[in-house]
Amino acid sequence: QVQLVESGGGLVQAGGSLRLSCAASGRTSSIWTVGWFRQAPGKEREFVARINWSGGSTYYADSVKGRFTISRDIAKNTVYLQMNSLKPEDTAVYYCATPSRLRSSYYTEASYDYWGQGTRVTVSS
Repeated sequence: QVQLVESGGGLVQAGGSLRLSCAASGRTSSIWTVGWFRQAPGKEREFVARINWSGGSTYYADSVKGRFTISRDIAKNTVYLQMNSLKPEDTAVYYCATPSRLRSSYYTEASYDYWGQGTRVTVSS
Protein backbone atom coordinates (compact mmCIF):
# COMPACT_ATOMS: atom_id res chain seq x y z
CA GLN A 1 0.00 0.00 0.00
CA VAL A 2 1.04 3.55 -0.75
CA GLN A 3 -0.28 6.59 1.05
CA LEU A 4 -0.27 10.01 -0.61
CA VAL A 5 -0.79 13.38 1.03
CA GLU A 6 -1.13 16.61 -0.94
CA SER A 7 -0.48 20.09 0.38
CA GLY A 8 0.14 23.59 -0.88
CA GLY A 9 -3.25 24.60 -2.19
CA GLY A 10 -4.82 27.96 -1.50
CA LEU A 11 -6.26 31.15 -2.92
CA VAL A 12 -4.23 33.08 -5.47
CA GLN A 13 -4.92 35.83 -7.97
CA ALA A 14 -4.83 35.22 -11.67
CA GLY A 15 -1.26 35.32 -12.92
CA GLY A 16 0.10 34.11 -9.60
CA SER A 17 1.90 30.92 -8.65
CA LEU A 18 1.51 28.01 -6.27
CA ARG A 19 3.56 24.91 -5.60
CA LEU A 20 1.74 21.74 -4.65
CA SER A 21 3.43 18.85 -2.89
CA CYS A 22 2.55 15.18 -2.84
CA ALA A 23 4.29 13.21 -0.10
CA ALA A 24 4.33 9.43 -0.43
CA SER A 25 4.69 6.89 2.36
CA GLY A 26 4.27 3.15 2.78
CA ARG A 27 5.57 0.95 -0.06
CA THR A 28 7.33 3.78 -1.85
CA SER A 29 9.75 1.35 -3.47
CA SER A 30 6.84 0.17 -5.63
CA ILE A 31 6.23 3.64 -7.14
CA TRP A 32 7.29 4.06 -10.77
CA THR A 33 5.07 6.95 -11.82
CA VAL A 34 3.01 9.66 -10.12
CA GLY A 35 0.28 11.72 -11.71
CA TRP A 36 -1.53 14.91 -10.83
CA PHE A 37 -5.21 15.25 -11.63
CA ARG A 38 -7.72 17.99 -10.93
CA GLN A 39 -11.45 18.20 -10.59
CA ALA A 40 -13.32 21.45 -11.02
CA PRO A 41 -16.86 21.88 -9.66
CA GLY A 42 -19.35 20.03 -11.82
CA LYS A 43 -16.67 18.52 -14.03
CA GLU A 44 -14.93 15.19 -14.33
CA ARG A 45 -11.49 14.61 -12.91
CA GLU A 46 -8.87 15.36 -15.56
CA PHE A 47 -5.21 14.57 -16.09
CA VAL A 48 -2.77 17.40 -15.44
CA ALA A 49 0.76 15.99 -15.40
CA ARG A 50 2.79 12.87 -14.72
CA ILE A 51 6.37 12.03 -13.86
CA ASN A 52 8.27 8.76 -14.00
CA TRP A 53 9.99 8.08 -10.73
CA SER A 54 13.35 6.77 -11.90
CA GLY A 55 14.06 8.47 -15.22
CA GLY A 56 12.13 11.65 -14.50
CA SER A 57 10.28 11.76 -17.82
CA THR A 58 7.38 14.19 -17.68
CA TYR A 59 4.03 14.46 -19.44
CA TYR A 60 1.54 17.34 -19.44
CA ALA A 61 -1.98 18.12 -20.47
CA ASP A 62 -2.07 20.70 -23.26
CA SER A 63 -3.99 23.08 -21.02
CA VAL A 64 -1.07 23.42 -18.59
CA LYS A 65 1.94 22.90 -20.83
CA GLY A 66 4.40 25.76 -20.48
CA ARG A 67 2.81 26.95 -17.22
CA PHE A 68 3.05 23.94 -14.89
CA THR A 69 6.15 21.93 -14.04
CA ILE A 70 6.15 18.55 -12.34
CA SER A 71 9.25 17.34 -10.50
CA ARG A 72 10.21 14.87 -7.81
CA ASP A 73 12.61 14.56 -4.90
CA ILE A 74 13.35 10.87 -4.58
CA ALA A 75 15.08 11.25 -1.22
CA LYS A 76 11.97 12.88 0.20
CA ASN A 77 9.50 10.63 -1.65
CA THR A 78 7.77 13.80 -2.78
CA VAL A 79 6.40 15.02 -6.09
CA TYR A 80 5.84 18.70 -6.76
CA LEU A 81 3.63 20.62 -9.12
CA GLN A 82 4.84 24.15 -9.72
CA MET A 83 1.98 26.16 -11.16
CA ASN A 84 2.73 29.53 -12.75
CA SER A 85 0.59 32.02 -14.67
CA LEU A 86 -2.49 30.65 -13.01
CA LYS A 87 -5.88 31.27 -14.58
CA PRO A 88 -9.38 31.17 -13.07
CA GLU A 89 -10.02 27.99 -15.07
CA ASP A 90 -7.26 26.27 -13.07
CA THR A 91 -9.54 26.42 -10.03
CA ALA A 92 -10.09 22.86 -8.85
CA VAL A 93 -9.23 20.28 -6.25
CA TYR A 94 -5.86 18.81 -7.18
CA TYR A 95 -5.05 15.17 -6.49
CA CYS A 96 -1.91 13.12 -6.84
CA ALA A 97 -2.12 9.43 -7.60
CA THR A 98 -0.02 6.38 -8.41
CA PRO A 99 -0.91 3.05 -10.02
CA SER A 100 -0.36 -0.34 -8.40
CA ARG A 101 0.45 -2.12 -11.67
CA LEU A 102 1.38 -1.46 -15.26
CA ARG A 103 -1.33 0.03 -17.46
CA SER A 104 -1.63 0.75 -21.15
CA SER A 105 -2.22 4.43 -20.49
CA TYR A 106 -1.81 6.81 -17.60
CA TYR A 107 -4.03 9.66 -18.75
CA THR A 108 -7.24 8.55 -17.04
CA GLU A 109 -8.09 8.25 -13.39
CA ALA A 110 -9.03 4.61 -13.86
CA SER A 111 -5.35 3.80 -14.35
CA TYR A 112 -4.47 4.89 -10.81
CA ASP A 113 -5.10 2.99 -7.62
CA TYR A 114 -3.74 5.10 -4.79
CA TRP A 115 -4.98 8.65 -4.33
CA GLY A 116 -4.41 11.48 -1.95
CA GLN A 117 -7.23 13.41 -0.31
CA GLY A 118 -6.77 16.43 -2.56
CA THR A 119 -5.82 20.05 -2.05
CA ARG A 120 -7.99 22.94 -3.20
CA VAL A 121 -6.70 25.63 -5.53
CA THR A 122 -8.78 28.73 -6.13
CA VAL A 123 -7.69 31.32 -8.68
CA SER A 124 -9.51 34.63 -8.53
CA SER A 125 -9.87 36.91 -11.53
